[in-house]
Amino acid sequence: MEYLSQADPILGQAITRLGKLERKVMPDMFSALVYAVIGQLISAKAAGTVWGRMQRELGEITSGNLSGYTAEQIQSCGITRRKAINIRQIARTIEQGELSLDELHSLPDEEVIARLTSLPGVGRWTAEMLLLHALQRPDVVSWGDIAIRRGMKKLYQLDQLDKAQFNRYCEKYAPVGSVASIYLWVISFE
Repeated sequence: MEYLSQADPILGQAITRLGKLERKVMPDMFSALVYAVIGQLISAKAAGTVWGRMQRELGEITSGNLSGYTAEQIQSCGITRRKAINIRQIARTIEQGELSLDELHSLPDEEVIARLTSLPGVGRWTAEMLLLHALQRPDVVSWGDIAIRRGMKKLYQLDQLDKAQFNRYCEKYAPVGSVASIYLWVISFE
């Protein structure tokens, strides 16, 4: 927080106003991955509702457990058919040892993104959310996250935000961009 306040006084004012924010962390890589897939293109509230329903109706969110359900059973928790198929396929891929989520802890960010985006239904944004919320990487600011971009626009009073501007702000935030992301999310919903 101190570093960001020094590096960017405008963000620093928002940090002072908002105070210390807590970030939600999901250290279990598989459940974090499933949660991120659920959360694609829906509100955080809707994702939380589906997540709770999955836990109640399907039980523990593990690759072994979810690979035993049909896509229809997974879909019945309130997600699209495509997401249900992808979650089931991801569970099977992990369960069959085709991708080790444990190995991701020791890899650089871009390699983690490359491995995760090889899974069905996992794009760059989803991989970046895992970097941030599961692997707790320090410098993740996702261009693909609409709320982060909206937060930047509000914070800096911009009508438009292009990728070059976004990248300049990210350079200011480095090497603690993940903290900036958390503040930008909150700012976007103010």
